[in-house]
Amino acid sequence: MTSGTETGGVTGTQDKDYNLIWYVESCLNNALRLETYIQDAERNKDTEVAELFRKAQSDSRKGAELGKGLLRARLNGG
Repeated sequence: MTSGTETGGVTGTQDKDYNLIWYVESCLNNALRLETYIQDAERNKDTEVAELFRKAQSDSRKGAELGKGLLRARLNGG
C-alpha cells in the first residue's frame, strides 16, 4: 500500500483482503510470464533454465491456489 493508514476507506476493501487479492493476482501473473520464459529457454535448448522456470511456475500456481483459498474463506466470513 502507498499509505500506512489505508484500511479500506479509499478502496472499499479492507487491507487484509486487498493484500490477498494482490498476492493471488501477482502469483497468476508470474505463472503467465514464466510460460514465456520457459518457451524461450526451450527454444534455446536450455533445459536447465526451463526446469528452473517450470518449478517457479509451479510454485506460483500453488501460491495462487493457497491465496484463493484463504481469500474465499475470509470473504465467506470464515
